[in-house]
Amino acid sequence: MSQHQFQPDLPPPANTVGVVGWLRKNLFDGPVNSILTIIVSYICITLLWQVANWAFINADWVGTTRDACSREGACWVFISVRWDQFMYGFYPEAELWRPQLFYATLALFVALLAYEGTPKRLWIFLFFVNIYPFIAGALLYGGVFGLEVVDTHKWGGLLVTLIIALVGIIVSLPIGVALALGRRSEMPIIRSICTVYIEVWRGVPLITVLFMASVMLPLFLAEGTETDKLVRALVGVVLFSAAYMAEVVRGGLQAISKGQYEAADALGLSYWKKMGLIVLPQALKITIPSIVNTFIGLFKDTSLVLIIGMFDVLGIGQAANTDPEWLGFSTESYVFVALVFWVFCFGMSRYSIWLENKLHTGHKR
Repeated sequence: MSQHQFQPDLPPPANTVGVVGWLRKNLFDGPVNSILTIIVSYICITLLWQVANWAFINADWVGTTRDACSREGACWVFISVRWDQFMYGFYPEAELWRPQLFYATLALFVALLAYEGTPKRLWIFLFFVNIYPFIAGALLYGGVFGLEVVDTHKWGGLLVTLIIALVGIIVSLPIGVALALGRRSEMPIIRSICTVYIEVWRGVPLITVLFMASVMLPLFLAEGTETDKLVRALVGVVLFSAAYMAEVVRGGLQAISKGQYEAADALGLSYWKKMGLIVLPQALKITIPSIVNTFIGLFKDTSLVLIIGMFDVLGIGQAANTDPEWLGFSTESYVFVALVFWVFCFGMSRYSIWLENKLHTGHKR
Protein backbone atom coordinates (compact mmCIF):
# COMPACT_ATOMS: atom_id res chain seq x y z
CA MET A 1 0.00 0.00 0.00
CA SER A 2 1.42 3.32 -1.05
CA GLN A 3 1.73 6.06 1.57
CA HIS A 4 -0.38 9.19 1.25
CA GLN A 5 1.58 12.03 -0.28
CA PHE A 6 0.76 15.48 1.12
CA GLN A 7 0.58 18.15 -1.51
CA PRO A 8 2.17 21.56 -0.81
CA ASP A 9 -0.20 24.30 0.30
CA LEU A 10 -1.49 26.47 -2.47
CA PRO A 11 -1.21 30.24 -2.12
CA PRO A 12 -4.46 32.01 -1.14
CA PRO A 13 -6.44 33.71 -3.90
CA ALA A 14 -5.02 37.09 -4.81
CA ASN A 15 -8.32 38.86 -4.07
CA THR A 16 -8.28 37.71 -0.41
CA VAL A 17 -4.91 39.07 0.68
CA GLY A 18 -3.17 42.42 0.64
CA VAL A 19 -4.94 45.71 0.06
CA VAL A 20 -7.60 44.15 -2.13
CA GLY A 21 -8.40 41.53 0.48
CA TRP A 22 -8.60 44.11 3.25
CA LEU A 23 -10.96 46.27 1.18
CA ARG A 24 -13.22 43.34 0.38
CA LYS A 25 -13.30 42.18 4.01
CA ASN A 26 -13.85 45.56 5.67
CA LEU A 27 -15.51 47.86 3.14
CA PHE A 28 -17.02 45.85 0.28
CA ASP A 29 -18.16 42.61 1.87
CA GLY A 30 -21.72 42.97 0.64
CA PRO A 31 -24.07 45.17 -1.43
CA VAL A 32 -25.21 47.30 1.51
CA ASN A 33 -21.71 47.90 2.88
CA SER A 34 -20.41 48.66 -0.61
CA ILE A 35 -23.08 51.32 -1.17
CA LEU A 36 -22.47 52.84 2.28
CA THR A 37 -18.71 52.88 1.64
CA ILE A 38 -19.17 54.74 -1.63
CA ILE A 39 -21.54 57.31 -0.07
CA VAL A 40 -19.34 57.94 2.97
CA SER A 41 -16.21 58.13 0.82
CA TYR A 42 -17.84 60.71 -1.44
CA ILE A 43 -18.89 62.86 1.53
CA CYS A 44 -15.44 62.65 3.16
CA ILE A 45 -13.58 63.45 -0.05
CA THR A 46 -15.87 66.41 -0.72
CA LEU A 47 -15.40 67.81 2.78
CA LEU A 48 -11.64 67.25 2.73
CA TRP A 49 -11.36 68.98 -0.62
CA GLN A 50 -13.30 71.98 0.65
CA VAL A 51 -11.13 72.20 3.75
CA ALA A 52 -7.92 71.85 1.73
CA ASN A 53 -9.16 74.45 -0.74
CA TRP A 54 -9.90 76.91 2.07
CA ALA A 55 -6.85 76.21 4.25
CA PHE A 56 -4.14 75.78 1.62
CA ILE A 57 -5.00 76.26 -2.04
CA ASN A 58 -6.87 79.58 -1.87
CA ALA A 59 -5.28 80.79 1.35
CA ASP A 60 -3.23 83.96 1.76
CA TRP A 61 0.12 83.40 3.47
CA VAL A 62 2.28 86.47 2.89
CA GLY A 63 1.63 90.04 3.96
CA THR A 64 1.47 92.41 6.90
CA THR A 65 -1.93 94.08 6.51
CA ARG A 66 -5.53 93.12 5.94
CA ASP A 67 -5.21 94.11 2.27
CA ALA A 68 -3.00 91.07 1.70
CA CYS A 69 -6.06 88.83 2.25
CA SER A 70 -7.69 89.15 -1.15
CA ARG A 71 -8.53 85.53 -1.94
CA GLU A 72 -11.48 83.40 -0.88
CA GLY A 73 -9.52 81.08 1.36
CA ALA A 74 -8.06 81.44 4.84
CA CYS A 75 -6.10 84.53 5.80
CA TRP A 76 -3.06 83.12 7.59
CA VAL A 77 -1.52 86.58 7.36
CA PHE A 78 -3.63 87.35 10.45
CA ILE A 79 -1.84 84.57 12.36
CA SER A 80 1.62 85.60 11.17
CA VAL A 81 1.03 89.20 12.22
CA ARG A 82 -0.12 88.06 15.66
CA TRP A 83 2.45 85.28 15.98
CA ASP A 84 4.44 86.86 18.81
CA GLN A 85 1.29 87.42 20.84
CA PHE A 86 0.14 83.83 20.32
CA MET A 87 3.56 82.58 21.47
CA TYR A 88 4.58 85.07 24.17
CA GLY A 89 1.58 87.25 24.98
CA PHE A 90 2.58 90.84 25.66
CA TYR A 91 6.16 90.05 26.64
CA PRO A 92 8.50 92.99 25.81
CA GLU A 93 9.93 92.62 22.32
CA ALA A 94 13.48 93.34 23.49
CA GLU A 95 13.26 90.45 25.99
CA LEU A 96 11.72 87.83 23.70
CA TRP A 97 14.96 85.87 23.76
CA ARG A 98 14.07 84.76 27.29
CA PRO A 99 10.84 82.87 26.47
CA GLN A 100 12.52 81.63 23.30
CA LEU A 101 15.34 80.20 25.41
CA PHE A 102 12.72 78.67 27.69
CA TYR A 103 11.05 76.97 24.72
CA ALA A 104 14.39 75.69 23.43
CA THR A 105 15.53 74.26 26.76
CA LEU A 106 12.10 72.74 27.43
CA ALA A 107 12.14 71.01 24.03
CA LEU A 108 15.68 69.77 24.74
CA PHE A 109 14.71 68.27 28.10
CA VAL A 110 11.60 66.63 26.63
CA ALA A 111 13.68 65.11 23.83
CA LEU A 112 16.34 63.83 26.23
CA LEU A 113 13.76 62.31 28.57
CA ALA A 114 11.72 60.78 25.74
CA TYR A 115 14.78 59.08 24.18
CA GLU A 116 15.38 55.79 25.94
CA GLY A 117 19.10 55.72 25.25
CA THR A 118 19.90 59.05 26.92
CA PRO A 119 22.72 58.56 29.47
CA LYS A 120 22.04 59.65 33.06
CA ARG A 121 18.35 60.02 32.23
CA LEU A 122 17.29 59.65 35.86
CA TRP A 123 19.52 62.55 36.92
CA ILE A 124 18.24 64.62 34.01
CA PHE A 125 14.68 63.91 35.13
CA LEU A 126 15.43 64.89 38.73
CA PHE A 127 17.05 68.12 37.55
CA PHE A 128 14.12 68.86 35.24
CA VAL A 129 11.54 68.32 37.98
CA ASN A 130 13.29 69.87 40.97
CA ILE A 131 15.66 72.57 39.70
CA TYR A 132 14.73 73.54 36.15
CA PRO A 133 11.36 75.13 37.09
CA PHE A 134 13.10 77.63 39.38
CA ILE A 135 15.69 78.44 36.71
CA ALA A 136 12.97 78.91 34.10
CA GLY A 137 10.93 81.08 36.49
CA ALA A 138 13.95 83.29 37.23
CA LEU A 139 14.69 83.56 33.51
CA LEU A 140 11.17 84.58 32.58
CA TYR A 141 10.42 86.86 35.52
CA GLY A 142 13.84 88.44 35.88
CA GLY A 143 15.15 90.43 38.79
CA VAL A 144 18.31 88.31 39.01
CA PHE A 145 21.62 88.37 37.14
CA GLY A 146 20.75 91.79 35.74
CA LEU A 147 17.59 90.60 33.97
CA GLU A 148 14.80 93.11 33.65
CA VAL A 149 11.69 92.28 35.66
CA VAL A 150 8.77 91.27 33.45
CA ASP A 151 5.55 91.06 35.45
CA THR A 152 3.40 88.01 34.82
CA HIS A 153 0.47 90.13 33.61
CA LYS A 154 2.55 90.66 30.46
CA TRP A 155 2.95 86.94 29.94
CA GLY A 156 0.45 85.22 27.70
CA GLY A 157 -0.21 82.93 24.79
CA LEU A 158 1.41 79.54 24.63
CA LEU A 159 3.87 80.63 27.33
CA VAL A 160 1.15 80.78 30.00
CA THR A 161 -0.51 77.61 28.72
CA LEU A 162 2.71 75.61 28.99
CA ILE A 163 3.67 77.00 32.39
CA ILE A 164 0.30 76.22 33.97
CA ALA A 165 0.13 72.79 32.35
CA LEU A 166 3.69 71.81 33.27
CA VAL A 167 3.45 72.98 36.88
CA GLY A 168 0.04 71.35 37.24
CA ILE A 169 1.27 68.04 35.82
CA ILE A 170 4.57 67.88 37.70
CA VAL A 171 3.21 68.94 41.10
CA SER A 172 -0.21 67.29 41.08
CA LEU A 173 1.11 63.77 40.41
CA PRO A 174 3.06 63.29 43.66
CA ILE A 175 0.32 65.03 45.65
CA GLY A 176 -2.25 62.75 44.03
CA VAL A 177 -0.18 59.67 44.88
CA ALA A 178 0.06 60.79 48.51
CA LEU A 179 -3.69 61.43 48.67
CA ALA A 180 -4.44 58.02 47.14
CA LEU A 181 -2.23 56.30 49.70
CA GLY A 182 -3.82 58.36 52.45
CA ARG A 183 -7.32 57.44 51.38
CA ARG A 184 -6.38 53.75 51.60
CA SER A 185 -4.55 54.22 54.90
CA GLU A 186 -5.54 52.19 57.97
CA MET A 187 -5.32 55.32 60.12
CA PRO A 188 -8.86 56.77 60.36
CA ILE A 189 -7.78 60.42 60.71
CA ILE A 190 -5.48 60.33 57.67
CA ARG A 191 -8.07 58.42 55.64
CA SER A 192 -10.84 60.87 56.58
CA ILE A 193 -8.78 63.96 55.78
CA CYS A 194 -7.76 62.64 52.36
CA THR A 195 -11.30 61.49 51.57
CA VAL A 196 -12.82 64.86 52.47
CA TYR A 197 -10.18 66.70 50.46
CA ILE A 198 -10.73 64.57 47.36
CA GLU A 199 -14.51 64.68 47.48
CA VAL A 200 -14.63 68.44 48.11
CA TRP A 201 -12.31 69.36 45.26
CA ARG A 202 -13.90 66.89 42.85
CA GLY A 203 -17.30 68.39 43.61
CA VAL A 204 -16.30 71.94 42.63
CA PRO A 205 -15.86 73.10 39.01
CA LEU A 206 -12.39 74.33 38.03
CA ILE A 207 -13.80 77.70 37.04
CA THR A 208 -14.99 78.16 40.64
CA VAL A 209 -11.62 77.05 41.97
CA LEU A 210 -9.86 79.66 39.85
CA PHE A 211 -12.20 82.37 41.12
CA MET A 212 -11.58 81.28 44.70
CA ALA A 213 -7.81 81.13 44.18
CA SER A 214 -7.80 84.59 42.64
CA VAL A 215 -10.06 86.27 45.21
CA MET A 216 -9.88 84.27 48.45
CA LEU A 217 -6.27 83.06 48.54
CA PRO A 218 -4.90 86.49 49.54
CA LEU A 219 -7.27 86.45 52.55
CA PHE A 220 -5.33 83.55 54.08
CA LEU A 221 -2.00 85.35 53.81
CA ALA A 222 -0.46 87.96 56.10
CA GLU A 223 -1.81 91.49 55.78
CA GLY A 224 -0.01 93.45 53.10
CA THR A 225 1.24 90.31 51.35
CA GLU A 226 0.67 90.40 47.61
CA THR A 227 0.34 87.21 45.63
CA ASP A 228 0.97 87.12 41.92
CA LYS A 229 -2.08 86.27 39.83
CA LEU A 230 -0.22 83.50 38.01
CA VAL A 231 0.81 81.94 41.32
CA ARG A 232 -2.83 81.96 42.47
CA ALA A 233 -3.89 80.21 39.28
CA LEU A 234 -1.11 77.63 39.68
CA VAL A 235 -2.17 76.88 43.26
CA GLY A 236 -5.79 76.42 42.23
CA VAL A 237 -4.95 74.20 39.26
CA VAL A 238 -2.57 72.00 41.29
CA LEU A 239 -5.01 71.48 44.18
CA PHE A 240 -7.85 70.73 41.78
CA SER A 241 -5.88 68.35 39.56
CA ALA A 242 -4.38 66.50 42.54
CA ALA A 243 -7.84 65.35 43.64
CA TYR A 244 -8.56 63.77 40.26
CA MET A 245 -5.07 62.29 40.10
CA ALA A 246 -5.62 60.71 43.52
CA GLU A 247 -8.66 58.81 42.29
CA VAL A 248 -6.82 57.62 39.21
CA VAL A 249 -3.94 56.28 41.31
CA ARG A 250 -6.37 54.76 43.84
CA GLY A 251 -7.96 52.79 41.02
CA GLY A 252 -4.53 51.40 40.15
CA LEU A 253 -3.86 50.49 43.78
CA GLN A 254 -7.15 48.60 44.00
CA ALA A 255 -6.30 46.71 40.80
CA ILE A 256 -3.22 45.16 42.41
CA SER A 257 -4.01 41.70 43.74
CA LYS A 258 -3.97 41.13 47.47
CA GLY A 259 -1.22 38.58 47.00
CA GLN A 260 1.25 41.35 46.11
CA TYR A 261 0.62 43.05 49.44
CA GLU A 262 0.88 39.76 51.32
CA ALA A 263 4.11 38.83 49.52
CA ALA A 264 5.66 42.17 50.46
CA ASP A 265 4.59 41.69 54.08
CA ALA A 266 6.01 38.17 54.06
CA LEU A 267 9.38 39.60 53.00
CA GLY A 268 9.31 41.88 56.03
CA LEU A 269 9.26 45.09 53.97
CA SER A 270 8.23 48.31 55.66
CA TYR A 271 5.15 50.19 54.47
CA TRP A 272 7.10 52.66 52.35
CA LYS A 273 9.33 50.00 50.82
CA LYS A 274 6.29 47.87 50.08
CA MET A 275 4.59 50.77 48.32
CA GLY A 276 7.68 52.18 46.61
CA LEU A 277 9.16 48.90 45.39
CA ILE A 278 6.20 46.55 44.92
CA VAL A 279 2.79 48.20 44.75
CA LEU A 280 3.17 51.68 43.27
CA PRO A 281 5.28 50.66 40.23
CA GLN A 282 2.59 48.19 39.21
CA ALA A 283 -0.28 50.56 39.99
CA LEU A 284 1.22 53.47 38.05
CA LYS A 285 1.92 51.21 35.08
CA ILE A 286 -1.69 50.05 35.01
CA THR A 287 -3.02 53.60 35.23
CA ILE A 288 -0.82 55.17 32.51
CA PRO A 289 -3.78 55.72 30.13
CA SER A 290 -5.89 57.30 32.88
CA ILE A 291 -3.01 59.45 34.13
CA VAL A 292 -2.26 60.78 30.66
CA ASN A 293 -5.96 61.35 30.09
CA THR A 294 -5.99 63.52 33.23
CA PHE A 295 -2.91 65.38 31.98
CA ILE A 296 -4.59 66.05 28.63
CA GLY A 297 -7.71 67.34 30.37
CA LEU A 298 -5.55 69.59 32.54
CA PHE A 299 -3.74 70.95 29.48
CA LYS A 300 -7.01 71.86 27.81
CA ASP A 301 -8.48 73.31 31.01
CA THR A 302 -5.70 75.92 31.12
CA SER A 303 -7.88 78.01 28.80
CA LEU A 304 -10.16 78.73 31.79
CA VAL A 305 -7.59 81.14 33.25
CA LEU A 306 -9.06 83.72 30.89
CA ILE A 307 -11.85 84.30 33.42
CA ILE A 308 -9.36 85.69 35.95
CA GLY A 309 -7.74 88.03 33.45
CA MET A 310 -4.89 85.86 32.15
CA PHE A 311 -4.47 85.46 28.42
CA ASP A 312 -3.44 81.98 27.45
CA VAL A 313 -3.24 80.97 23.80
CA LEU A 314 -7.06 80.87 23.51
CA GLY A 315 -7.40 84.19 25.34
CA ILE A 316 -4.92 85.80 22.95
CA GLY A 317 -6.96 84.47 20.04
CA GLN A 318 -10.19 85.91 21.40
CA ALA A 319 -8.50 89.26 22.09
CA ALA A 320 -7.11 89.32 18.54
CA ASN A 321 -10.59 88.71 17.14
CA THR A 322 -11.76 92.03 18.61
CA ASP A 323 -9.10 94.08 16.81
CA PRO A 324 -11.02 96.50 14.53
CA GLU A 325 -8.35 96.18 11.85
CA TRP A 326 -8.76 92.40 11.63
CA LEU A 327 -12.46 91.79 12.17
CA GLY A 328 -13.87 88.79 10.34
CA PHE A 329 -10.97 86.37 10.76
CA SER A 330 -12.06 84.60 13.93
CA THR A 331 -12.22 81.26 12.09
CA GLU A 332 -8.50 81.36 11.37
CA SER A 333 -7.83 82.26 14.99
CA TYR A 334 -9.84 79.39 16.44
CA VAL A 335 -8.47 76.89 13.91
CA PHE A 336 -4.91 77.85 14.85
CA VAL A 337 -5.63 77.60 18.59
CA ALA A 338 -7.31 74.22 18.08
CA LEU A 339 -4.28 73.02 16.12
CA VAL A 340 -1.93 74.09 18.93
CA PHE A 341 -3.96 72.19 21.54
CA TRP A 342 -4.27 69.16 19.27
CA VAL A 343 -0.51 68.94 18.62
CA PHE A 344 0.36 68.89 22.32
CA CYS A 345 -2.50 66.59 23.35
CA PHE A 346 -1.84 64.17 20.49
CA GLY A 347 1.86 64.11 21.37
CA MET A 348 1.07 63.20 24.98
CA SER A 349 -1.36 60.53 23.82
CA ARG A 350 1.13 58.89 21.46
CA TYR A 351 3.90 58.95 24.06
CA SER A 352 1.60 57.30 26.61
CA ILE A 353 0.81 54.54 24.10
CA TRP A 354 4.52 54.01 23.47
CA LEU A 355 5.25 53.94 27.20
CA GLU A 356 2.38 51.55 27.85
CA ASN A 357 3.65 49.14 25.19
CA LYS A 358 7.21 49.43 26.50
CA LEU A 359 6.14 48.55 30.04
CA HIS A 360 3.77 45.81 28.88
CA THR A 361 4.57 42.62 30.76
CA GLY A 362 1.81 40.32 29.60
CA HIS A 363 -1.11 41.61 31.68
CA LYS A 364 -2.74 43.71 28.96
CA ARG A 365 -5.91 42.27 27.51
